[in-house]
Amino acid sequence: MKKYLRQLSTSFLMSFISFLALHAQTKTELTNVFLGSSGDHGQLSPAASSPFHQMSIAPQTYPTLHMGYEHLAKEILGFTHNRFEGVGCKGSGGLILIKPFLGLQDDGKPLIKEQEKAGPGYYDIALKGRIKAQFAVHENFGIHQYTFPEGEKGLTLDLAHAFNGAFVSNSYTIDKNGIIKGTVRSKTTCGVGIYSVHYAISATSSNLWIGRDNHLTLHLDKQVKKTTLRIAFSAVSPNYAEATLNINSNKTYDQVKTASDNRWESYLMGIIVKGDPDREKLFYSLLYRTLQSPYQINESDGNYRGTDGQVHQSKGRRYHGWAIWDNYKTQLPLLELLYPQQYQNIVSSVSDLYRYGKFDFAGPNEPANSVRTEHAAVVLLDASKKGYDIHLATIRDSLVHDTLRFDFSKPDKYLEAAYDMWAMAGLFQAERKHYLDRANSYRTVWLKEFKDLNRPDVDRMSARNMYQGTIRQYRWNVPFDMQGLVDLAGGKETFTAQLDDFFDHHYFNRANEPDIQSPISYYGSSKPSRYQSLIRELALDTVIQYYFNDNSRGIDPFIDRIYKNQPKAFVRTMDDDAGAMSGWFILTALGLHQPLIGQPIYYVSVPLFPEIVVQRGEQKLKIKVLNYSDKNSYVKRILLNGKDINRIWIHHEELDKGGLLEIEASAEPSTYGTANIWVSDLKQRD
Repeated sequence: MKKYLRQLSTSFLMSFISFLALHAQTKTELTNVFLGSSGDHGQLSPAASSPFHQMSIAPQTYPTLHMGYEHLAKEILGFTHNRFEGVGCKGSGGLILIKPFLGLQDDGKPLIKEQEKAGPGYYDIALKGRIKAQFAVHENFGIHQYTFPEGEKGLTLDLAHAFNGAFVSNSYTIDKNGIIKGTVRSKTTCGVGIYSVHYAISATSSNLWIGRDNHLTLHLDKQVKKTTLRIAFSAVSPNYAEATLNINSNKTYDQVKTASDNRWESYLMGIIVKGDPDREKLFYSLLYRTLQSPYQINESDGNYRGTDGQVHQSKGRRYHGWAIWDNYKTQLPLLELLYPQQYQNIVSSVSDLYRYGKFDFAGPNEPANSVRTEHAAVVLLDASKKGYDIHLATIRDSLVHDTLRFDFSKPDKYLEAAYDMWAMAGLFQAERKHYLDRANSYRTVWLKEFKDLNRPDVDRMSARNMYQGTIRQYRWNVPFDMQGLVDLAGGKETFTAQLDDFFDHHYFNRANEPDIQSPISYYGSSKPSRYQSLIRELALDTVIQYYFNDNSRGIDPFIDRIYKNQPKAFVRTMDDDAGAMSGWFILTALGLHQPLIGQPIYYVSVPLFPEIVVQRGEQKLKIKVLNYSDKNSYVKRILLNGKDINRIWIHHEELDKGGLLEIEASAEPSTYGTANIWVSDLKQRD
């Protein structure tokens, strides 16, 4: 009898485990797409979207924020079809506004939101007047499904809509079947350049669109209770958009939603974390934000448009929509860690900028909405050091010519240009000494502008014409010569005291990127363990923040956690900047940060989860924390495949092979690995 009961218990346990596995939450179910979508706290939206594709459908609310969406707003002006998530200036996108209405004509009044829900790939909303709207997006195809009460009703279409007056032009045709096909051009982020979106639109209605210019109306039959609108994008031509529309002409809302959910799940499964359930939800909600741009711009036959406006051919995928200045230290290295095959195509696309026309912000023929591309050379060097083909021979002359545009005119720009010169030295061995000398010239400017912390303007935002930062914040921005910074500051003890002062008195600015990597400076100090506790504090604990992204230094500080899984996330005025800030959290959660992009080395800290699996291509990297506790912030020992490496940094080649990385944690600081810390040093000329 006891044997039978044991067998029964075992059988029940196995069945129960199978049940739990079957009904376990997917990563998309853990993802909160409303994070950062209220107030000036991330500039994110809950739009229906697809990984690395430009189409995204969400409400245009009133009042309008950067993304055209405010979570607390009740008034809806319509639904738009693209946005560059988390960027600054006045936001970007908001093309092709569609609005359902009741009655003979649109009365011009806003719709009123009653309920909404959304997840990766879809957005649903219930509106006053018994109108329900549902949207799903898979790659370059989107579907609208509207439910109406009986009576007069219809849809209006504004092809001249864009955020903040960014619309430039639109041309279109309507065929006998009512399919609208055209091209809309709009200013890019910050209004510097122009990008084009080619589109095709169809609606399940026997009636045709009527109207003139860029404003059209589709009247629906009185008895119609449900209607579907389909829209497709292309970065090449309207004909490609129409082909995508035709391929998906019979897809239902549920089918598109399911396809999108599966695609998002496949990407989010790139990292499996196990730990605190609320932290898991925060993790996947932030990981989601790192997977939205750049946008795929090629068609299935390999055709894509370059920044020269011409059609080119590629065997691999091509991407556009860059925010490199913002995310080259976080989001791009993260994408390389997770999706090495895809990253080769991303790198090839960055290389293409030098072939067809690279602009620091954007030019007149961008194939997708874009932000900025400074430090692209650093990204290419980093990729080359990690084993990717950057097509150097074909872009050599353009890379060299680009150095003529490096800006040495302001203190902050000088440090950034010196970093680019260091990258050029790594790319061109024959001219290595010339570029290293240019990089090393930062020392003169640093001594003149950044050494003296007693000057009255060192704490003032944008002092000395610098961009969104202070002297204190920018002075650490020499990642290519950390040892040089230590020497210039007056030695390790002085350097450490200045770092302590910077963080202890809250001079850092986590609302923007200029000092986002400043915690790594502690590995050049006499207190390297402070790095390990500091990044954990910034990721999980309450911070005191005086500096904001509107170039202000507040009298009253922001006091709260930076990373919160709620609409009012982040620091006030802090933009996510195309996954830059979310990417920092994900890398911190992994316990891996690159101190110097362009050198394939990672500083190791205690991860935010006891167990992590990174599915890196065909290789699997398992990260396990021994003696895990939220109170244990310090590294006591690091084992790689069972072997003590006796250092607190790891090489990309070691991660690339996969295996087991074990990090033993401690509640007390440790001297482990401090005799063998890797610190960048221009004197070594490496």
